[in-house]
Amino acid sequence: MIAVVHPTGNTFVRALVQALEQGGGDYRLFTTIAMFSDSAITRRLPSGLRQEMVRRDFGIPAARIQTQPWRECARLAARRLKWNRLVAHESGWACLDAVCQNLDRMVARSLQADTVRHFKTVHAYEDCALESFRAARNRGVFCSYELPIAYWETSRNLLHEEAERYPDWTATMIGTRNSDAKLERKTRELELADLVVCPSRFVWNTLPPCVRGRKRCIVAPFGSPQGVRARVTRPSNRNLRVLFVGTMTQRKGLADLFAAMRMLGRKDVELVVMGTPLQPMDFYRARCENFTYKPPRSHGEALAIMEGCDVLVLPSIVEGRALVQQEAMACGLPLIVTPNAGGEDLVEEGRTGFLVPIRSPQSIAERIDWLATHRQCLPDMADCARHKAETVTWSQYTEAILHEFRKDGSEQKRIAA
Repeated sequence: MIAVVHPTGNTFVRALVQALEQGGGDYRLFTTIAMFSDSAITRRLPSGLRQEMVRRDFGIPAARIQTQPWRECARLAARRLKWNRLVAHESGWACLDAVCQNLDRMVARSLQADTVRHFKTVHAYEDCALESFRAARNRGVFCSYELPIAYWETSRNLLHEEAERYPDWTATMIGTRNSDAKLERKTRELELADLVVCPSRFVWNTLPPCVRGRKRCIVAPFGSPQGVRARVTRPSNRNLRVLFVGTMTQRKGLADLFAAMRMLGRKDVELVVMGTPLQPMDFYRARCENFTYKPPRSHGEALAIMEGCDVLVLPSIVEGRALVQQEAMACGLPLIVTPNAGGEDLVEEGRTGFLVPIRSPQSIAERIDWLATHRQCLPDMADCARHKAETVTWSQYTEAILHEFRKDGSEQKRIAA
């Protein structure tokens, strides 16, 4: 049996458990909250809360899921009610770290008490694996570790350098405030893993060389959304609409994009920023006065915003593989991204977009300027972007991981024989 452990459930977690379900795999999902879109409870929730909760619908039977909900419920409530002390970074009773560690301990207890299910593999994610892996090791269970973002040593170094480049943006980079204890936990999780799954070559390259040398480390890129409707061609005489999507932090290069827009100075180029602000809006307006802000919204509504834009710009400093890149491409938007956004394989230069160096507002401005000047190229680039997105699927992602699980099972059978 396979144990999949994740505190909140992201698109890639849903893809994995649904693949296990469709393949008839023997598995359990350990998470905090699981909802079912067609349940009476979900239908009675206020619309805003219902939209958030349906993200916890994993599309698998309830019998496959084991939950630990209370601390996560407190975290969600505290965020809505602005009870900041309760969710304070690392120290709050209901902060994300506390939620992860609480779930991790629950899984460890389940593994220690397992006399019926006979777990063979534990697949867990960064910050939610230490106790599970310790318990798994004691029982000879295979430990699979998915690292959805760059390894902490690279992240810390890059973000501290950004804090020196942009001191006023430091408050938006939470990774600069991680304690030694949290970083040690990440180190121990990686040490205990038998398999390390990375979503991009960028993340794979951030692993310590000794880890790559002695552990099974694979790249399994996230898939693209399916069934996105064709984008309506925008008139070429309208402004070029540049889109940024994500948390409004310099970790995602927003300060560099703002600097590029100031360099550009073109009145026929608009910037649209969709995401969660980490500072008051006045902070961002002081650095780039003329942009259109769009708050976070449902997936379908976000895709509608994308379809009204022309290009996605994501000059990230540290990512894993930003899913928004493939979502935008599926809507017909070419990319202007850095290699650190984790989608280097998505960029065919001049066809699906452009790759720019990190920390280079000048390069970003030059590429936006080129698109604004060569608007006639956008329809062909939109087609190329859509076709490229279609070649990267969730079935490829899940098969890469499940292939490693099957290899481990075959090896165990060979040793037993």
